[in-house]
Amino acid sequence: MSLERWPNLAAMFYDQVDRLGDRPFLWAKRESGYRPLSWGDTAARVTPLARGLLAQGVKPGDRVVLVSENRPAWLVADLAIMSVGAITVPAYVTNTVEDHRHVLADSGAKGAIVSQRRLADKVIAAARSVPSTAFVAAMDPPPGSEAVGGHPRVVHLDKVIEQGRARHENIIEMAWKWQRTDTACIIYTSGTGGVPKGVMQSHGSILHNCAGALDALLELGLNDEVFLSFLPLSHSYEHTAGQFFPIAIGAEIYYAEGVEALGANMLDARPTIMTAVPRLYETLHNRIRRGVEKAGGLKQAMFEATLRLGRKRHEAPESMSLIERLQDRVLDKLVRAKVAQRFGGRLKALVSGGAPLNPEIGLFFTALGVRILQGYGQTESAPVISVNRPSRPRMHTVGPPVLNTEVRIAPDGEILVRGDLVMQGYWNNPQATAETIKNGWLHTGDIGHLDDEGALVITDRKKDIIVLSGGDNVAPQRVEGVLSLEREIAQAMVAGDKRPHLVALLVPDADWMASWAAERGKAPDIAALKDDGDFLKALGSVVDRVNDRLSPLEKVRRFALADGPFTIDNGQMTPTMKVRRHKLREAYGARLEALYR
Repeated sequence: MSLERWPNLAAMFYDQVDRLGDRPFLWAKRESGYRPLSWGDTAARVTPLARGLLAQGVKPGDRVVLVSENRPAWLVADLAIMSVGAITVPAYVTNTVEDHRHVLADSGAKGAIVSQRRLADKVIAAARSVPSTAFVAAMDPPPGSEAVGGHPRVVHLDKVIEQGRARHENIIEMAWKWQRTDTACIIYTSGTGGVPKGVMQSHGSILHNCAGALDALLELGLNDEVFLSFLPLSHSYEHTAGQFFPIAIGAEIYYAEGVEALGANMLDARPTIMTAVPRLYETLHNRIRRGVEKAGGLKQAMFEATLRLGRKRHEAPESMSLIERLQDRVLDKLVRAKVAQRFGGRLKALVSGGAPLNPEIGLFFTALGVRILQGYGQTESAPVISVNRPSRPRMHTVGPPVLNTEVRIAPDGEILVRGDLVMQGYWNNPQATAETIKNGWLHTGDIGHLDDEGALVITDRKKDIIVLSGGDNVAPQRVEGVLSLEREIAQAMVAGDKRPHLVALLVPDADWMASWAAERGKAPDIAALKDDGDFLKALGSVVDRVNDRLSPLEKVRRFALADGPFTIDNGQMTPTMKVRRHKLREAYGARLEALYR
C-alpha cells in the first residue's frame, strides 16, 4: 500500500470512503453498547460541516480551534476543517479559560468547535477577549448563549451543519486541492517546561509518519485492524497514530470512555493495535502485581514462573532447557492466554510513546505474552521518529528510525532529526523556530545514541538532565522509573541540580499506604502520615532497596512526601501523564530545599 498518491489528509479520507463505503469505521459507546458509523456515514457528516464552516466565513489558512473529548465528532470536525483548507488547532479538554485564551489569541483563531457545555463555557469566556475569534460552534451550547449576541458569535453546531446542507460547494474536489506542504494543524505542546508553543505540522509530515508506521508494522500482517482511541486526540501522538494512521490503512476506531472504563472498553472493542503512554503501563503493571499478590498460593507461583521463563525466552532463548521450554508452553495456556483475554484477545501490539518506557515494565508485559513496541518522537516531528520492530523488540532502545528519516547525534549527545516529518516551525515564533531547526535538522532536546544495530537509545531530556555540584550528569527519568517500579511508590520526582546529591519527592501507593495504616490503627492518608516516623522509616527502607540497584551518583539520599498524587487536574501532569517538573518545583521547592539542610 502506497501513501504517495494522497496530497493531503482530507483527500486520503475521501479516497478511503470511495473504497470502503458501507464498512464500519467509527465506534462510539451508547447506552446499549458500541454502535458504528460507516465510512460513508462519516463522510456524510464531514461534508455538510465543511460547507457550514465556509458559511461561517472560514477561508483557506484560517485557524479553527477544536475542543472535544475523543468521539466521532472530533474526527468529523477535524476533517471538515482540513477539507476547506483551514488549519485545525486542537486544544485539551483540561485547559483552563486562560489556557484557551492563550491558544485562541496566539493562533489568531477565526473560530472554535466545542463539544459539551462545560467545555463551551470556558471557550466562550476565553474568546470574549480575543478579537480574531468570530464564532464558537458548540455541540452543546450553554442555555441562552445563542441569543446573547455580541462577541464571539455563539451558534449550535447543528445549525452550522444545516447551513452546510443548503450549500453546494464540491467539498471532495476542494479537498484534493491542498498540498503536502500546506499546514494541516497547529498543535500546542503540553507545556512540561513552560508556556506552550504552537507546532505547525504539514499534511506531508503526518503522511510521512503514517508511511513510517505502515512500514514498521507491516510484519504484523495488517488487514482488518481495530484501534482503541484512548489518549487525547489533541495530542500529536494520538492525532497521528490513533486517527490518521487508522484512516491510512482503512482500520476501525473505537473510542474509549476514559481511564476508568478502559478495561471494559478493551473487552468490547477487542483492539488489534493500541497506542498508550508509559504511565498507563506502569499503572497496569502495579494493578496486576497487587492482584497476583492478593491471590497468592499456586496462582502467584505460576505467575512468577511465567515472568521468569518469559523473560528468559526473550533475552536468552538458547539457554532454555527442554523442561523449561515445555513448562513455558504450558504457561502459555494457563497464564498468558488469560492475560491476553484481559486485552480483548486479539491484540497484535501495544505501541508505547510520549515518554521513555522503563525497560523492566516492557519486559514484564513481554514475558506475559503482550507485545509492547516502544517508540520515540515529539510534537515537532509529527510525532514519530523511531519505533521498535515486531520481530525484534529491544526494551532498552526505542528502535531504528522510521522510513525516510535521518537521525544523527550531535557532539554533545543531542539527537538531531531530518526529513519530511519535521515541523514547519513554531507558529508566530521565528526565534524559537531558528533555535530548534538548524540547517534542516530538528534539534530534539533529547540526549541519546545509536547502538551497533542502528537503534536509538534515549538517555534523557537535555533540559531535564541534573548536573550535580561536582559536575556529574544524572538522568532523572531513569531514577524515577526505578523508584516507581516498587509497589509502595506510585509516583516520584528527583531533584538535585547544582547540589551534591539527589533528593526525591514521593507519592506513596494508596493501597499500600492504606494497608500499612490499617495494620497499625492509623489514618490512611498522606496528611496524617507525612510526619509519622514509623511510616517514613518504612518508606525509607523502600528507597534503600532501590538505592542498592543504582549507581552512587543516582542514589537518593533523602526524600519528602508530596501532599497528594501528581494529576492532570492539579496541573502537575500533562494530559499524556508526563510530570510537569516546573510545576512540582513551584509547589514543593521549599520542601525539597529543606532536604539539603
